[in-house]
Amino acid sequence: MSQFITLSPLDLALASGFILLAGALSLYLRLKIEKRLFIAALRTIIQLSLVGFILETIFSLKNPFLVVGLLFFMALVAGREAAFRSRKRYALMVLDTTLSMSLSALIVGVIVTQVIVGVKPWYHPQYVIPLIGMILGNSLNGVSLALDTFIDYLMTRKKEIELFLAYGANHQEAINQAFRAAVARGLVPIINAMSVAGIVSLPGMMTGQILAGTPPLQAVAYQILVMFMLAGAYTIGAISAVWLAGKRLFSAEPRFKEEIFS
Repeated sequence: MSQFITLSPLDLALASGFILLAGALSLYLRLKIEKRLFIAALRTIIQLSLVGFILETIFSLKNPFLVVGLLFFMALVAGREAAFRSRKRYALMVLDTTLSMSLSALIVGVIVTQVIVGVKPWYHPQYVIPLIGMILGNSLNGVSLALDTFIDYLMTRKKEIELFLAYGANHQEAINQAFRAAVARGLVPIINAMSVAGIVSLPGMMTGQILAGTPPLQAVAYQILVMFMLAGAYTIGAISAVWLAGKRLFSAEPRFKEEIFS
């Protein structure tokens, strides 16, 4: 296979023409999104460049403490993002989303990197960081969707749930339907992604590997692994996030604690 084609700063400058085109069309159509578009483009350059320099350093040093530290930071950011995507937030929601996503990344990440791929050493940054990053970055969609659905269900059917509680049901029995609906909703993105993989478009990781010179069938194998990995991560993340939310939103009596929403 041929080597990948290196992109120069000039190539990226030419690519920025698409941003200028989008901004010009926004001005012409009076969409009023050109400022946000240019800020987002600038953030993309700064953030990805910073990540690139950090990864270059970590890859060269191969220090397990640096790898674990970066993964911990990524989990914190992903947990915060998942919580702040929700339309309604409750006290300590960031903690719940961070814990659920960390659990998902830990379980799925260990199985994939240590059992399936067999990464040696266990902290090899070239494999561990991208795979855990994909788990966190993708499963936060499932977690935020599941929590949004769960909270919306509780708020719209509050009287029904309180009636269950009044008749002696514990909080888990009262929220059983909400729990199942929320988890099912949280899995929709990954189910949709798997359903159209390779038909509507080539998935991101597969495209990147092919561009880097990886044989297509090997790129396909890795992409299948990633899709199945993400399905597991979505499931664990959504279930644990909704379970933690259920514990947080009901008192020991039990009573629905609507007052803790911000």
